[in-house]
Amino acid sequence: MKRKIFILHEIYGVNYFIKMQAEAYSNANTTVECISLYSDNRIYPYEQEQEAYEYFINEVGFDAPLEKITKIILEARTHYDEVLLIGFSVGATLAWRLSTLPLQGVVCVYGSRIRQYLDVIPSCPTLVILPSHEKSFNVHELKETFNPFPSVHTRQYLGQHGFMDFNNPNYHYGSYLQSQTEISQFFDIK
Repeated sequence: MKRKIFILHEIYGVNYFIKMQAEAYSNANTTVECISLYSDNRIYPYEQEQEAYEYFINEVGFDAPLEKITKIILEARTHYDEVLLIGFSVGATLAWRLSTLPLQGVVCVYGSRIRQYLDVIPSCPTLVILPSHEKSFNVHELKETFNPFPSVHTRQYLGQHGFMDFNNPNYHYGSYLQSQTEISQFFDIK
């Protein structure tokens, strides 16, 4: 079986963490590709979080990338037995919005803006990984809104937004390990 996994990055771009995620899921049967949401492939350092956020919101947004990513996914469907999608933060919100495509699975890791797109009903198994705390909203309330969605599974881990990224100030080792295991099991990656 041939499998393709696409990874959508956080506001920082396809940085070292995202590349390490690609390596974590790559094997003899699985090809992993990181899709840059930035046309110039820019990468922001963590210290420029506000600048990176403003660039994403003002220059990219949550609508413009959908058509490009949809084409990439549909093209991959003609070459692979399974196509999966993992998104982190803003990438997770985009992944959530793309979960209605013919995918075999979607993972959304701390996609805080998913709460603005609850009209989307995923058509494939979707794993939403949440931190225990977010600055801008009540995580427990968001988690409860997923209960009526039959294909959505939620997991919540100790930490704040960014807890999986070992270079992020919010990194939490235990939650990183649990999440990494959860994602691998969800995709049945060996």
